[in-house]
Amino acid sequence: VIALDTDSVPNLAQSLGIPYEEASKIVPLVRNDDFVLERTGARPGSTWGAIFKLNPRVDDIAEKYGLKIKENLRLVVVGSINASRQGCLCPAIALARRFLKHSLTRKEYVVIVDSEAGAEVFGRGLAENFNLMLVVCEPTVKSLRIGHEMIRMGKELGIEKSIVIVNKVIDKEAAQKLADSIIGDEIQTFIVRFDQRLPEIEYKGLGLDQLPQDSFFLSDLRSLVESFILNQP
Repeated sequence: VIALDTDSVPNLAQSLGIPYEEASKIVPLVRNDDFVLERTGARPGSTWGAIFKLNPRVDDIAEKYGLKIKENLRLVVVGSINASRQGCLCPAIALARRFLKHSLTRKEYVVIVDSEAGAEVFGRGLAENFNLMLVVCEPTVKSLRIGHEMIRMGKELGIEKSIVIVNKVIDKEAAQKLADSIIGDEIQTFIVRFDQRLPEIEYKGLGLDQLPQDSFFLSDLRSLVESFILNQP
């Protein structure tokens, strides 16, 4: 399994159990100027209109640049690949996009992309490679409506399977009823209950692996994986 963190403020490492002090020192791929120079032939921001490789080597990045979380799990902190924030298609963005597209077409791995919140992922030319999209919403009308719109956009790009995950749920019955009224019955929804111990975990900068194994939050996540995700073709 390869986990790719493409958020502009990456924090997936901490969620996966890497201590905050260590996770905060991770340099995202798009900000690693020396590595970008090595692969593209140009240092980001060095010159305007610099010539660089648009097809740099990326097939070894997951193994060389990724962090080994477990025996079968590796994390690559990519960072945001929104070119508008860089002002151009710079070497770092070109490298990151090529790596992501390469990763999403590798049949020997399960690739999980932690994307920026919102619809930005649909404009990156990546979402059409998704086999399954998990849309995480809060149990509110506003959040679920946004989630429903994201699923519509995903379908236009050819994403055949989507699951709405209603997170931070205190009243399971009420949340399910609200989700059904907005999302409908054609799209699968899954409820993840809120664990009151989560704020303390976050406050201490710890990973989700520090929750007790009897946590219903973890139990719900296991059910999600076993019932919905592992059964995907």
